[in-house]
Amino acid sequence: MPHKGMTIFTKKLMAKATLTMDELLAQNDESVKQLTAGETVSGTVLSVKKHEVLIDLGAQGVGFVPRREVGFSHSINEGDEVSASVVDTELDNGLSLLSLRKAAKDRGWEEISAKLDAGEVINVSPYDANRGGLLAEYEGVRGFLPVSQLSAEHYPRVGSSDKDEILQRLNALVGQSIQVRILDSDRKANKLIFSEKEAVKDGLAERFEKLAIGDTVKGVVTGVVDFGVFVNVEGIEGLVHISEISWERVSSPGDYVKVGDTIEAKIISIDKDRLSLSMKQLKKDPWLDEVEKFKSGEKVEGTVTRITPFGAFVQISSSVEALVHVSELSDGGDADPEKVFTLNERKEFVVLEIDKDNRKISLTLAKK
Repeated sequence: MPHKGMTIFTKKLMAKATLTMDELLAQNDESVKQLTAGETVSGTVLSVKKHEVLIDLGAQGVGFVPRREVGFSHSINEGDEVSASVVDTELDNGLSLLSLRKAAKDRGWEEISAKLDAGEVINVSPYDANRGGLLAEYEGVRGFLPVSQLSAEHYPRVGSSDKDEILQRLNALVGQSIQVRILDSDRKANKLIFSEKEAVKDGLAERFEKLAIGDTVKGVVTGVVDFGVFVNVEGIEGLVHISEISWERVSSPGDYVKVGDTIEAKIISIDKDRLSLSMKQLKKDPWLDEVEKFKSGEKVEGTVTRITPFGAFVQISSSVEALVHVSELSDGGDADPEKVFTLNERKEFVVLEIDKDNRKISLTLAKK
């Protein structure tokens, strides 16, 4: 009678010993062929322990799978039918060394090749991130989703110097299901590249067709940078340039919006894969009302806001800025504006010309 502590492997060997010679000879030749390193075999899980898994290979014996060769995403239970790759045909204890991870990876490369050829959209869940992008596994094969291949919804639009925020944004995507297409694969080089942009481009083309210059759209702010605001408009990337945020002078876009805000904007241009948007054009230009207060020839007071080689800009009301051209500073027109003006000083000027169509007002210094 078998000992109570007998291993599953020993029990299996004893069970095989009870087979008659006729029964052994009756088995199909294919089932009793010798194992070959590198081949893929099928079997039934006999036991699952902390550091090992044993697999019944029928007439070909019992296979031993170290835990590391199960694969971190592979969940198995006793009785499961599995495929494994033969690493070593016979260990010292008579078992065959197998790898579920390698077998899954071999099948995965075949699946990857088919998906790449068909251009199919697949789902991956990133398991880690670095500043260059996201690491994801598909069918046992580890691949990479570069930042440059993320869609407008997920692209981390931050200042180029803010590397920590980029990584923080990417880490927020770990564990999420993301639709991608396979951009490139090379089994020999163990390279697999995913692209979210390629996966959504078909749907984006349809959305672009429904949009027109002048339309008002809603979007979520995905990035605030020095030169403007990036907006996700139903998967399409839009940019509100700093000059289109407000009718007043904008020093920092972050003073007006923050990441996550929902804004309305007007489409002012449609490029190949991006919208140019304007927030200010949805509001009446206050300049048009305030300019009515001024007339040519009258004196006004203003604050010098900018000094340039060709003159100085002067704020004469909350929304109206005028220019004193360098030619107005001396008879020869060779005066240096930086010697005539001081930044933020207030002076008295005379309105020379008002050009409402081009939103320009020309000034000259008032004579004392």
